[in-house]
Amino acid sequence: MSESTASGRGDLSARAVATVGTLGALAVVFAAGIVAPDSIAGTIVDILAREGTLSSALRLSVPIALAALGGIFSEKSGVINIGLEGLLIISAFAAIYVAEVTGGVWVGFAGGVVASVLLSALFAVVVIEFRADQIIAGLAVWLIALGLAPFASQVIYGRPNSPSVTTPGTVTVPVLSELSALGPFRALFDASPTVYLMFLAVGVSWYVLNRTRFGRWVRASGENPKALDTAGVSVSRVRYAAVLLSGLLAGMGGASLSLDLGQFTGNGPTMVNGKGFIAIVAYLFGNYNPIGAFLSTLLFAGLDAMQTALQLQNIGIPNQLVRVIPFVMVIVVLALVGRTRIPEAAGEHYESGDDSR
Repeated sequence: MSESTASGRGDLSARAVATVGTLGALAVVFAAGIVAPDSIAGTIVDILAREGTLSSALRLSVPIALAALGGIFSEKSGVINIGLEGLLIISAFAAIYVAEVTGGVWVGFAGGVVASVLLSALFAVVVIEFRADQIIAGLAVWLIALGLAPFASQVIYGRPNSPSVTTPGTVTVPVLSELSALGPFRALFDASPTVYLMFLAVGVSWYVLNRTRFGRWVRASGENPKALDTAGVSVSRVRYAAVLLSGLLAGMGGASLSLDLGQFTGNGPTMVNGKGFIAIVAYLFGNYNPIGAFLSTLLFAGLDAMQTALQLQNIGIPNQLVRVIPFVMVIVVLALVGRTRIPEAAGEHYESGDDSR
């Protein structure tokens, strides 16, 4: 048995153990909550069974999941893009600004996407054409956006927080949204349009990566760019396309974040507040699979929604400890899951002998 095969089987075993362990822990919590409804476990079960918890989890998932999808395309092609946080920030501000100027929510959404794509294009030129260090360039993208968006808001509006704009509202599916038998899952049929956009993006991303020629090129660019170049496909063009696609998806995430709330908040780390970095954890946890990344995001978002509700329940645990529950759980699960295999050529520059083919 080869070392890589043994390592792969070991990772699968670790993931199986992590999955079984997580499900087992949830089963114990649910059993304890049913037996003792007045206990902390009972409070947790009650919160998890609420429609509002799933609704909040879905809303919180949108920017993280979309940014994670963008990160998958970029890194699968061989370009590590840790500037997803910056793309979310710049698109969140641009979406609100364009929506406020034009009065159109979806025009604002498009404006946010365009801003993110332009910034990702700058990043692509720096790391692909000028062969800059991808980590440093990604950090630069984040820092530029972190300074530029609040500064622009200060110049335009006189404060780091923008005025409120119209939100996209919700899409309600008749009958299903009122069917009591669905319990908390009714939230799936009464949600923001951006939630359904997220579901669509996850499905399309999986299909593109696994069932199309472009997806094969992206994977080859990150695993064996020389073989791709030998086959007559420009590695640089594939990587440019993948990075721009990451900007498009992250832009959708940032625009969704600010427009769903109807405002851009530029104080401190801005309203994005680390979601781009969580997106990186999500796609690593999901092993570069769009569906896995989405489920990882939903896990974190569900824990985040739960901790918010727990703070209002006065369960006897300091709120400071309750707030860190999502982060602690993510670290624990990551430790159990084992090593994630990154693309072989991720972070490496490639120069073709004839890249114009």
